[in-house]
Amino acid sequence: MVTKTELTKISDYLYEIPQDFRYDMKVPVRIYTDEKMLTAILNDLSLEQAVNVATLPGILKYSLAMPDIHQGYGFPIGGVAAIKWDGGVISPGGVGYDINCGVRILTSQITKPELQPKFEHLIDSLYQAVPSGVGKGGKLMVSLKEIDEVLAEGIDWAIKKGFGTKDDKENCEENGRILAANPDKVFDGARKRGHDQIGTLGSGNHFLEVQYVAKIFDEEIARVYGLFPNQIVVMIHTGSRGVGHQTCTDYLRILNKKLGEWKLKLPDRELIYAPLVSKEGQDYFSAMSAAANFAWANRQYLTHLTRQVFKDELRSLFGDKIELKLIYDVAHNIAKKEIYKINGEEVAVCMHRKGATRAFGPGNLSIPAKYKKVGQPVLIPGSMGTSSYILAGTQKAEAETFASVCHGAGRNLSRTAAKKQVGGKQVKTELEERGILVRCASYGDIAEEAPLAYKDIDNVVDIVAKAGLAIKVAQMRPLGVVKG
Repeated sequence: MVTKTELTKISDYLYEIPQDFRYDMKVPVRIYTDEKMLTAILNDLSLEQAVNVATLPGILKYSLAMPDIHQGYGFPIGGVAAIKWDGGVISPGGVGYDINCGVRILTSQITKPELQPKFEHLIDSLYQAVPSGVGKGGKLMVSLKEIDEVLAEGIDWAIKKGFGTKDDKENCEENGRILAANPDKVFDGARKRGHDQIGTLGSGNHFLEVQYVAKIFDEEIARVYGLFPNQIVVMIHTGSRGVGHQTCTDYLRILNKKLGEWKLKLPDRELIYAPLVSKEGQDYFSAMSAAANFAWANRQYLTHLTRQVFKDELRSLFGDKIELKLIYDVAHNIAKKEIYKINGEEVAVCMHRKGATRAFGPGNLSIPAKYKKVGQPVLIPGSMGTSSYILAGTQKAEAETFASVCHGAGRNLSRTAAKKQVGGKQVKTELEERGILVRCASYGDIAEEAPLAYKDIDNVVDIVAKAGLAIKVAQMRPLGVVKG
């Protein structure tokens, strides 16, 4: 295991494991953390995994670890790696099983005091409208032929069906669709799992949460994003459901069969990768992109369902104030092609972010025109019952971390450990005493996602802000949550 004595402190918020820590490292490991958070990080094998990532062929500059880092499959969750596109590799462990797990936030013009008398009825209606739970399907059924359209088109499919708008598309990372997607590279088992899962949350840490803006940190950027104090907003956090999980499983099986032929020497079998130029590498990238498109369609249909509930329950009271506008949608489990300046030259990379959020700064051509002066909205969900944040990306992040920041609080306890320490009924009661309504089919699922299972989200966000990777814009607090 990596110990504190082997770390070099670069600043109060940045530590490094030097390249000579292990003979096979091609780059150093850089960890964004403070002294307090570092103690928690050293309790698992996440930094050992970050060292393993530093051995990947074609990795550039650093293997990066965000403050919410914790142990994952192959890559740590909270791990980032930019691997050169020409001559590099792609690793399913650098994306994870929940391909394009991501988050979006919708804003209304209603305030917390206005909504309060109707709130319990609203959260009950959202719970009825939004399917959640392990393997849970929704009311929207699509044929295998139409699943291929979803996999190829992402949010464009949803807009074509009347479930979204052009503004929604503009306010998504990659405009809600990776063009490299090829449904033919997604196997039948994964495609079948998706036929009834568009518009569903799934399980684990996924949620739909009604929040209010509790604090504005930067008034200018908040105005650009359309935020104001006490504003009611909705955050949706979910991914590609069974499609992504099965796609990852299928391609791990394929790549593991190539170990001998490719003569790979892996520090960890879970870090299996494929050369990007290989058929297997291209097939995985095309299938992963298709699963990412499914996730964007899924979050878009959930947005449609949420808008419908707001319309049905609140329009008679609030009129057009109930309209929910999408601020932004970001992925935090993905690998995709991006361009960065390295040593003065533009370099194409296969950008692996696993439990990490893209954070482009002002002037970047890949963000909507209305955000170019202030930077991309960066959405950081908290754990159940805690604050969530909206940040703005910075040019420093583009220079230092390939425009990457944290994606949430990061687990402190495994799901099993959390359930041993607290009961779901107890968590639900404690949250309701604080005025936070929870709707979930299983007390066990609530216990797994109890606030004590996660790091301090305020501390995590402060680290990336003080390191200059993002600017704090707004803090939201929950009123009610529909849990996966």
